[in-house]
Amino acid sequence: VQLQASGGGSVQAGGSLSPSCEVSASLHSLNIMGWYRQAPGKQRELVGTIRSSGTSGGTWTYANSVKGRFTVLRNYAKNTVYLQMNSLKPEDTAVYYCYADQLLASVGRREYWGQGTQVTVSS
Repeated sequence: VQLQASGGGSVQAGGSLSPSCEVSASLHSLNIMGWYRQAPGKQRELVGTIRSSGTSGGTWTYANSVKGRFTVLRNYAKNTVYLQMNSLKPEDTAVYYCYADQLLASVGRREYWGQGTQVTVSS
């Protein structure tokens, strides 16, 4: 499984961005999908993920710092996961990585990472 992230960029504080992550496999094959980020000098941290339960159901998890501003969305027809980011703040500046995992009977849990897309928010 390969993840291809795109759609980062530079915006002013208060603006919006919606990076996307195209998945080489069907989203139906994934257990968890979503986004992490890493700011300079900091560890990679969770942004938001979905643990799928059917095409419309699931359990969403968000970092406290982005709750109410960011939303993880998915399009099963396009095998794509999105991160809708609103009310962006300078502290949201980071490289954003899409993430997915699978639960495989033969090997257990397998994780996948995209290559990262830069998001820069200026004050």
